[in-house]
Amino acid sequence: MRVFAKLTRTEFRLLLREPMQLFWIFAFPSLLVIILGGIPAFREPSPDLGGLRVIDLYAAIAIILTLAMLGVQSAPLVLTTYRERGILRRLATTPVRPVALLGAQLVMSLLTAIVSVALLLIIARLVFAVPLPRHGPGFAVAFLATAGAAFAIGLFIAAVAPGGKAANTIGTLSFFPLMFFAGLWTPREVFPEVLRRIADLTPLGAGERAVQEAMAGQWPAWGSLTVLVAYMLVFGLAAARLFRWE
Repeated sequence: MRVFAKLTRTEFRLLLREPMQLFWIFAFPSLLVIILGGIPAFREPSPDLGGLRVIDLYAAIAIILTLAMLGVQSAPLVLTTYRERGILRRLATTPVRPVALLGAQLVMSLLTAIVSVALLLIIARLVFAVPLPRHGPGFAVAFLATAGAAFAIGLFIAAVAPGGKAANTIGTLSFFPLMFFAGLWTPREVFPEVLRRIADLTPLGAGERAVQEAMAGQWPAWGSLTVLVAYMLVFGLAAARLFRWE
């Protein structure tokens, strides 16, 4: 456990050396909420959204954005870079197994996401009176399930990508359609019915629905949680089977 804690601290220190990554993870989601909340029309209740405001919806979307950036874009690049540089191969010759480094990276990413989301929720509440999650346990389950699905996909990308550049490309190409179905450009609540059903079957679309429902005070729909667990298991098992240490 001491070794694992030391690896996790090292991952945090490496993250702190990347100012651009810190900006995208910690500042950008909150900045997105501030910018959108600055549009007067987004602060007015909309009948098309069941009386909600657009800014209320984007608080949940920004949470999904944070998990997507960490899980689908950042983690694959870091892990494939470690493999390219031979770090995982060298660890395999020591008592510290390479899987410990993977675990430390995932724990660091999850803790980072928690801090970023907490900052986002506080800013949204104080500046735009966006309600905090009304169903705490449901929100925690939705958050962790979405994080699990996003990181499982990220591990799969790291497993199949031949190098860091390829992992970055695959992660970026996956990020945009996944975030489209999560409602980043247009809230999924105003999608046509067919498109909404498709979104409910995607990992980040299901995650956004689950988080949104928990923030509104409901337990996340079991259908959304089932979709998230399915992505977690399928991509997680595939990543474990295909991942190469060198």
